[in-house]
Amino acid sequence: MKLPSSSATNLNKKNLKHMITLNDFTKKEIDDMLELMSLLKDARKDNAIPQLFKNKTVAMIFEAGSTRTRVSFEKAATLLGGHAIFLSRRDIHLGEKESIEDTARVLSRMCDIIVARTNSGETTKALAKVSTVPVINGLDCVYHPTQMLADLFTIKEHMQGKDPSDITLAFMGDATDVCRSLLLTCTKYGINFKQIGPKKYHMEEKWLKLADKNCVESGATYEITEDISKVSECNIIYGDSFYWTTRLDEKEERLAVFMPDYVITKELLDSAAPDAILMHCLPANDKEEITREALEGERSVVFDQAENRLTAQMAILVYFTHKYDIRPVQETLNYHKYKIYSLLKRI
Repeated sequence: MKLPSSSATNLNKKNLKHMITLNDFTKKEIDDMLELMSLLKDARKDNAIPQLFKNKTVAMIFEAGSTRTRVSFEKAATLLGGHAIFLSRRDIHLGEKESIEDTARVLSRMCDIIVARTNSGETTKALAKVSTVPVINGLDCVYHPTQMLADLFTIKEHMQGKDPSDITLAFMGDATDVCRSLLLTCTKYGINFKQIGPKKYHMEEKWLKLADKNCVESGATYEITEDISKVSECNIIYGDSFYWTTRLDEKEERLAVFMPDYVITKELLDSAAPDAILMHCLPANDKEEITREALEGERSVVFDQAENRLTAQMAILVYFTHKYDIRPVQETLNYHKYKIYSLLKRI
């Protein structure tokens, strides 16, 4: 006979949803998140952010290093009245002394949401499979949904008045997790997408099939090409590293293929559409995939984009936990206060 749980938490949350990839969400759901971002950003400007994460905790599992993802989630939790716990591989036994699934079960009992930056998409899926709180993918070498939400918001801010169908984004370089996520996010949202880079490093067919499905619904288009002149058709030029941290053994080989043709320079940006902006997920190797002149130039919105990671994380913490927000009435508070204080007077 299975004993009933004595947990103080609600283990059976209705319609529990995780964020593994932004491609799992409808355009309406994405628009709701973007609207929430806008409201929270306005509130931050007025130093008047509602305490929508008060008394809540986000557990942040990080197998890899991070600047923007870690800082933005910690700051977001603080601004919203909550708390963040950073858990590196040195702090927990993820998949070693303790299974990934048991880690998720324990954290679910103590925290309200889990953010995971892992070295494998399988780890993220394993956490989400058994977690009884929302699991947010903070980058898993397959998808980067929190970056995508910030990117969409930045595009809407700087392309005001443009319909998504009138926007074309060019990703310069390798088929990274960010490139893959942009392909799916753009085609889901109705933004046209191009990957411009050497043929050897073009997007794999299985991801293009997912993009095809998105295009049928959204009307967006995509193109995978070596032709650098295609930037002339683009409103957004997007940069990322030419090699992954997991492919450092290929660094010299990759740089030899990508440089100098696919480096983002001021001259390349000037050959794009007149209203073109520059985006980059950072960190930027400004002697490799992009020049410092371009990164700090008048077309660059890179640091607006980075700041919007904080806006995105605030929205994520609220969006995925507000349904389970139980606010006790004063009578309940008084009852427990009386019972506890009565005991304390006797001991």
